[in-house]
Amino acid sequence: MTLTRYGIREWGGGGVLALVLLVGCYFLAKYVNLYLGIIPGVLIVLVYGFTAFFFRNPRRKLPEDPELLISPADGTVRDITVVEDFDQAPFEGKALRIGIFLSVLSVHVNRVPAELQVISKHYREGKYLDARNPECARENEAMTIAGNASAAGKTFPMAIRQISGAIARRIVCPVEPGTVIKRGNIYGMIKFGSRTELYLPADDSFEVLVKVGDKVSGGSSVIARIKKVD
Repeated sequence: MTLTRYGIREWGGGGVLALVLLVGCYFLAKYVNLYLGIIPGVLIVLVYGFTAFFFRNPRRKLPEDPELLISPADGTVRDITVVEDFDQAPFEGKALRIGIFLSVLSVHVNRVPAELQVISKHYREGKYLDARNPECARENEAMTIAGNASAAGKTFPMAIRQISGAIARRIVCPVEPGTVIKRGNIYGMIKFGSRTELYLPADDSFEVLVKVGDKVSGGSSVIARIKKVD
């Protein structure tokens, strides 16, 4: 397991700060009072440990079947619904949305379910409602990338939306239109509790293989399958 580069400011800078503070705790314990140095030292280690844990980037094994689309995030499937007015190129109108809730304990890097050539990128200013609130999908700050995806010889529109939550206040998405992202590759993250949505064509081309309440892991859990044409 590694730590994601998208959190280097937090886990890198935090590590330097923690080291400096621990040196101070050492001198407090040695020259002033043992417990005055040990107690804050333990707290510093615990806080930094949680920070590093949050920015973890575990290795994931992709399913070999090219017809399978993988989850873009770790978390719990919160809703599966058809959106009538999803308008971001190359989508026009209707789309199937699969929403995933990420708690503060989830891995927060986002991955691409299928190879994607990014066509559009849209940032939306918004509120910071709890990511479990049904209104957060429409009201919260969000970043969406969309484009043409390729899997099992089929090309289709696909979009991924990162949504801030009550705690999450920073979306990281460095990719730009024209970028091609390979299946399973990390393209960004949402820092702390949040929501990720996958948009697919709302037709009979896909079989959704998850249901509301399922736990999924980004990069390894199968979320949908491309139906074979008879």
